[in-house]
Amino acid sequence: MASTVFDSSLFRDMFGTAEMRGVFSDEALVGRYLEAEAALARAQARMGVVPADAAKAIDAASRTITIDYDRLRHETENVGYPILPLVHQLSEAAGAAGRYVHWGATTQDIMDTANVLQLRAALGIVARDLRELHGILAAMARKYRDTPMAGRTHLQQALPVTFGYKAAVWLSSIDRHIARVDQALPRILVGEFSGAAGTLASIGSGGLEMQKLFCEELGLHQPTITWHVARDGIAEAVTLLGLVTGTLGKIASDVMMMSATEFGEVSEPFAPGRGASSTMPQKRNPISSELMLAAAKAVRQHVAAMLDGMIHDFERATGPWHLEWVSLPESFLLTASSLANAKFMLAGLVVHEQRMRDNLDLTHGLIVAEAVMMAAAPKLGRQHAHDVVYDACRAAIEHGGDLAGNLAKIPEIVEAIGMEAIRYHCDPANYLGLCGEMVDRVTATEPH
Repeated sequence: MASTVFDSSLFRDMFGTAEMRGVFSDEALVGRYLEAEAALARAQARMGVVPADAAKAIDAASRTITIDYDRLRHETENVGYPILPLVHQLSEAAGAAGRYVHWGATTQDIMDTANVLQLRAALGIVARDLRELHGILAAMARKYRDTPMAGRTHLQQALPVTFGYKAAVWLSSIDRHIARVDQALPRILVGEFSGAAGTLASIGSGGLEMQKLFCEELGLHQPTITWHVARDGIAEAVTLLGLVTGTLGKIASDVMMMSATEFGEVSEPFAPGRGASSTMPQKRNPISSELMLAAAKAVRQHVAAMLDGMIHDFERATGPWHLEWVSLPESFLLTASSLANAKFMLAGLVVHEQRMRDNLDLTHGLIVAEAVMMAAAPKLGRQHAHDVVYDACRAAIEHGGDLAGNLAKIPEIVEAIGMEAIRYHCDPANYLGLCGEMVDRVTATEPH
């Protein structure tokens, strides 16, 4: 029976996606092992080390073999690794050519290379979803470019911004993640064929050429030296996921708080029953955002594990490598879930523009006290203007009334900028800074 959220029939589509599970399933992983073994035989045949007919037989067997998974599991538990048990089955399936299976390789060569093949497929999914998110957020930023709302710092209203500006800030992180994935691929998509201690001693003088051909067969980069115990490439992949899910968690946090009854500025897309409570009929919980936030917290733990796992002993590790077996699939499943929820939630996000305006007016103009201060500063001096406006704000807070009304009672402010300017500067919609221009800058750039 299933025992974790990743394989649970109840929870698996909340903490992963079918597409990403397909990349990291047992069948897919064994398929990658077989793909690596077949590529090695083909590369060795190109060098004349393995007979061409034998390489063809191994290649054919790798594609047609029916794996006995019960036997593979039992032998893997005994050996500690799945490659030797798999080599037994592949050698049997290849007949006489089986004697050439796994020639000169070590277990970690095949497992590392298979993981890199998985990473190529998995990062392709992540990159695609990030690009789709770019499109969703760019459209949102343009649509709400000039929609004013309260900007908040330390959970308090600070200065006006626009919702398009907020979306563009989210978008800017997504665009950097797209660039990061593209830039990281050459460092991550590196094959591994180095032999027992990484020296290719089992092959000899032609080892580096064989390694090159092996990587060519799989469309991977050739390493400059073995990376059995240099795990920065694998760790970088998971760290990238930590950055991606961190951004999605930030977006989720914003959306959840803005969805709170007291804010009411956005709502997640409506679907019958989604986010419902078992006892409170009125509830519409932000489920997608909650899952995005949970994913960010869980992936962060895997990032820490992968960084810890970089510390390998000598030329082959005695345990840190195994951390990758846990963290790689789980990190990618969680990230896929977060991306899927982000696409669904943001594409259908309901934006309550009037509520944004109502919240912006909650302070009766106090949110733009800075605007009045800066307008009066040229005549009164910045510090004196600050002190005068500060007193007006305190009066509005303690005795009521709006900021404009309290400022109208201060002769030196009226004399400095005039009543019309007071009314203008006390309207939050007139103090949006360069929100629009910043939105335009972010949305003008398309990811490569």
